[in-house]
Amino acid sequence: MRSLPIPAVSVLVPAYRCADYIADTLRSLQAQTMPDWEAIVVDDGSPDDLAGAMAPFSGDARIRLLRTTNAGVSAARNRALADARAPLIALLDGDDRYTPDYLAEMTRAIAVEPDVGFVTCDATFFGNARLEGVRFSAVSPQVPPVTLDRVLGRQFNVFTACLLLATALQDVGGWSVDLRSAEDLDLWIRLLERGWRCSLVPHTLHHYRRRPDSLSSARLPLLHAAARVYDNAIERLVDRPERRTAQTMRATIEAEIAFERGEALVLAGDVRAGLRELRRALPRTATPAWRVALIAMRIAPFAAPRFMRWRMEAALHG
Repeated sequence: MRSLPIPAVSVLVPAYRCADYIADTLRSLQAQTMPDWEAIVVDDGSPDDLAGAMAPFSGDARIRLLRTTNAGVSAARNRALADARAPLIALLDGDDRYTPDYLAEMTRAIAVEPDVGFVTCDATFFGNARLEGVRFSAVSPQVPPVTLDRVLGRQFNVFTACLLLATALQDVGGWSVDLRSAEDLDLWIRLLERGWRCSLVPHTLHHYRRRPDSLSSARLPLLHAAARVYDNAIERLVDRPERRTAQTMRATIEAEIAFERGEALVLAGDVRAGLRELRRALPRTATPAWRVALIAMRIAPFAAPRFMRWRMEAALHG
């Protein structure tokens, strides 16, 4: 059997509980103005019928399905990377969509400068009424230049759906399989540490689905994963000036973890322990409003869970 020609781009598509969305995702690939791609969909041990949902695409030789036991998105992407044939690697989750010009614009951008190892873009949220149509850059700043220090300090946020040189990914060993979330931040940091540059296409080229069961909806596990990312970066950056930024961000994350713990404890009725955690969550609880709230909850602990539920509702709809 004659082998297929090497494509320009290999698109890695990890999929877990994505059977309801994968057709939409793959149609966005087929609609690309640049047709020279292959897509490697990895069924990450998903309990739904992903293969059945992909059956309508069986006639497109550019799309293939790999099946693995569930090991998380990092392992799924690494498995797809090992099977990829192209010199360029694009990222697309199994419930998201590209705009039709994604591949064309991103491949042009990465070809401009030889030392650029990865290119990111802007995106719009969908699937969540509160975020519908909101741009990623509106909630996660993307103000160039893209430097290691600015990425560590979250002054520049690299959006997940990047286009990367395969050689850059191989240089850093792909994704860290010991991370179940924050794995992308870890990758961007390691790439920049190694001297690979990142550039930005300041256009909305991706539709980013926000669904209730997504990993990023679980805030406390995400914070713990981010803390590990920064712990690892601090260890590696011993002789570099960016280490101070990593340490500052690590302290900020620890305060956010304390806040989440305190909120959960108050809601569970353990007001004394919850208040202890909330007082550690500086500067989050250093505002005049929070100082008053902490005093009120200490004086009237029976009302503290009701106040916390009200605050969460106000934050959700604010």
